[in-house]
Amino acid sequence: MPPPPPSSSLYSPGRLLLARPTSATTVGRWSRVSCSLSMNGCTPGAGERGAVCVREARALPAAPAPQDAVGQLRAAVDALGAGAPPAAPSGIIRIEVPIAQRVDAVEWLHAQTALPRCFFSARAPLPDTPALAACGSSNGNGSLSDQCKQPVSVAGVGSAVFFRGTEPFSLADWRAIKRFLSRDCPLIRAYGVIRFDATSDVSVEWEDYGSFYFIVPQVEINELEESSVLATTIAWDDSLSWTWHNALTDLQSLLQKISPCSVQVNKSSLQTTIMSLNHVPTKASWDLAVTKALQMIKGRQRDLVKVVLARCSRYITDTCIDPVELLACLKVEGPNAYQFCIQPSDAPAFVGNSPEQLFHRKYLNISSEALAGTRARGKTRADDFQIGQDLLLSSKEDIEFTIVRDSIKKKLEMICDEVVVHPSKALRKLPRVQHLSAQLAARIRNEDDELFVVYPLKSHADLYENMKFLTVECMPALLVGLEELKASLRLGLGQRYLEKVTAL
Repeated sequence: MPPPPPSSSLYSPGRLLLARPTSATTVGRWSRVSCSLSMNGCTPGAGERGAVCVREARALPAAPAPQDAVGQLRAAVDALGAGAPPAAPSGIIRIEVPIAQRVDAVEWLHAQTALPRCFFSARAPLPDTPALAACGSSNGNGSLSDQCKQPVSVAGVGSAVFFRGTEPFSLADWRAIKRFLSRDCPLIRAYGVIRFDATSDVSVEWEDYGSFYFIVPQVEINELEESSVLATTIAWDDSLSWTWHNALTDLQSLLQKISPCSVQVNKSSLQTTIMSLNHVPTKASWDLAVTKALQMIKGRQRDLVKVVLARCSRYITDTCIDPVELLACLKVEGPNAYQFCIQPSDAPAFVGNSPEQLFHRKYLNISSEALAGTRARGKTRADDFQIGQDLLLSSKEDIEFTIVRDSIKKKLEMICDEVVVHPSKALRKLPRVQHLSAQLAARIRNEDDELFVVYPLKSHADLYENMKFLTVECMPALLVGLEELKASLRLGLGQRYLEKVTAL
């Protein structure tokens, strides 16, 4: 196995799920060109083949503007084609151009027409970080110069290599992805999603995602604090029937479609009108579910102390919603949260906004956090302070929060030598609501244990539901009707509907 990268190169926001053959499609107001899906790196036995033969990153001279950077990448890839093909039967090469100005990743993505596409953002730094995490985190810690080099947001289009399967995500799949990643090339990353319950039936809107879906983009923009990096990645593997020639031809075709200019996005609101709204379950069914849950808690099922109830809302709008425009609005709404958007070819877009970190790894140091208990923000500073104190002192909320925090700690202790919790309980204030929160840090014993961090932790937020981080958890003793920003949004392909999943 290759040595671990300096930070986790596998990014997953949570539950998701495979992709249809390519074709030209229309999403929102844009005509989207579906690119070939290159090669699936998760074929049987791929995880046992060891690392690909070539893994390298090449830096070109800095460019003053994105237009110049695109030209440099096109020329560099053409030069690869003019030379002799690599003797190695497999490999991955990243070519990047620093850009002297900061390019907004959402606006860059808005200008592109290719699929698949993805977007992932960081969030504003948290004030307190446990000691173990402080030495390994890149989210608001470390020197100022290091922070300036960390991506604020990443957007990508095309697929140098993708990883998708229909069976539950396994160690073999994990290793198949790791074949293409390297400690020496930390910005070669796989971005994607995993279903937390791959054994359950898949609803039709998720069929294109499979049980997991990750991509290494062919072209991506890294938005930094004061500058940017435009990069392209080429990957090939003869054993996966994707040769150097296949990869090169596909990349050259995509680079000709890349727009060098960004397109401004309306970040204040979506220019659409809601024509109808339906909730599943209905209010009557919801009330019955709450009553039943309370009866179960008060009755014989003494072990049942917490229930998460979820609701799906389908909005029919008068126009098609552009996923990137929705993403831009979420970024304005939630600076203290992670935003993401991922869309395979010919599939609906999955857009999300979550304040909660599942886990972060740098070397063997990992950090996680517990987030539970909810109150609205106050209209005045004094009102907000009082509501926060009520949340901190509520015995009901303390029970809920303790379940989540202790569950994470117990599961980390199964695979880690030391777990630090600090602070053990504090307020996390978001624009609309505030939560109880705790930060945890630990040290895993080896690189492969990262996989076992994902699966134990995913259950702490879905004790009775299949969806981690798409839900807000509340004990049903005190439902107050708050809608949290932590919601999944599914945008129908070429259709005027949007689905939102929340828990109250």
